[in-house]
Amino acid sequence: MEINLTVGMLGEKSEPVTSHNTAIQYGSGSVAVYATPAMVGLMEGACVNTVDAHLPEGMSTVGIDLKIKHTAATPVGMTVRAEATLTGINGKRLTFAIKAFDDKEQIGEGSHERYIINVEKFLQKAGAKKN
Repeated sequence: MEINLTVGMLGEKSEPVTSHNTAIQYGSGSVAVYATPAMVGLMEGACVNTVDAHLPEGMSTVGIDLKIKHTAATPVGMTVRAEATLTGINGKRLTFAIKAFDDKEQIGEGSHERYIINVEKFLQKAGAKKN
């Protein structure tokens, strides 16, 4: 299995802020601004977009650690964009620096670790929990 990743690879993901991704909708707060859980998902998605297309068929990544700060509120109607930079490769463990921005400013930052997995084996192991 050849994994063709290099430190410095970049990825991003963006989404509009709507009533569907506010703190109220997520139940993470009582204000109609972009939810921290939504930002986390966007940041993880940017990491996925950085590496998954470069992995062999049948391989993917899963998140295993996340440290973030959500530093500014974003109102409904703006767009949020997350950027990820692959900063480390240690076997199947990948480390990323992540940042999030709205149309005006940086709204979050942190680090994220993902682990490269064989999707079929991963799902078999997860499914075995039901037995």
